[in-house]
Amino acid sequence: MQKKDKPLDRTDYRILDRLQKNSKITNVELAEQINLSPPPCLERVKRLERDGYIKKYVAILNPYKLNAGLLAYIQVSLLSTASKDLEDFNRAMILLDQVQECHMVSGGFDYLIKVRTSDMQSYRDFLGNDLATIANVRETHTYVVMQEVKYEHNISLDYAQQG
Repeated sequence: MQKKDKPLDRTDYRILDRLQKNSKITNVELAEQINLSPPPCLERVKRLERDGYIKKYVAILNPYKLNAGLLAYIQVSLLSTASKDLEDFNRAMILLDQVQECHMVSGGFDYLIKVRTSDMQSYRDFLGNDLATIANVRETHTYVVMQEVKYEHNISLDYAQQG
């Protein structure tokens, strides 16, 4: 029998909110911000990690300073959507470093992938040498991002607390 996760309370949501905004915050600072003493604060953070609410801690890098300024979204249509073909495509996407996100979607195509490369030539190389060589890809449509108007990694916790 699997243990049921303890329901989140307002303090848990406040912890999650602060950590997703700054995962480098110390436990003492976090405890201070949510009006809790450090030991129970740390205990709550460990529980949130253990229960899977916190998947991992990351640093968000500046792609423009790291020669990865070209951002593109690609619609991918497959020839076949049999389970094995989907699994093969998923495995191929996981192995491609340029692919930041890959989502199976419903609608007029099968996948939406987010790709970062240094420039248009490197994108064309990715398209021709990597994506085009994957079996079962029928068609792709690329949308190159001209300006990132909003990039946000935080999850709004407003609606989560209503459930």
